[in-house]
Amino acid sequence: MQQTAQEYKEVIAICKKVFIDKTVDYGTAWRILRLPSITDQILIKAQRIRSIQEKGKMLVEEDITSEFKGIINYSIIALIQMEMSENDPMELDPQRVAELYDKHATQTLELLLKKNHDYGEAWREMRISSITDIILMKLFRVKQIEDNLGKTLISEGIDANYQDIINYSVFCLIKSGIVKPLAR
Repeated sequence: MQQTAQEYKEVIAICKKVFIDKTVDYGTAWRILRLPSITDQILIKAQRIRSIQEKGKMLVEEDITSEFKGIINYSIIALIQMEMSENDPMELDPQRVAELYDKHATQTLELLLKKNHDYGEAWREMRISSITDIILMKLFRVKQIEDNLGKTLISEGIDANYQDIINYSVFCLIKSGIVKPLAR
């Protein structure tokens, strides 16, 4: 479990660096996005990953790992947007963005550790292509909940699905080898 927590933190640090660098370059233009738009942006990235997996090649130079990083960062954007209101400023300074990023990454890690305990690191035996399909399924669930105006009868909410999407994307990046595996 400590290995997974450490690998998670390393993956998130890589993603956060990209996120903060883009915040410096672009500001927080993403604040204009409504949740369904963020969901659709994540969906596009996940569908591209699946398409590349099925075709075995890509024509645009961005590789699959870049797309998983984007899925993580857009999912964190969604979690941030869910807690903010129209009264909050459009433009947030990079320090505030970093604090919000860390808050949601930490909450998501806590969820990962609970689930990882119960499932016994089963994700390590999964194929990246299967995890991609689960991410897509989670996105279609989010879209349905959004279409139902956030109402569910028995299911987890949108935030829990975004957290699962982050965690599954982290698993794919760990399995892709973007962080050095720790000795087990």
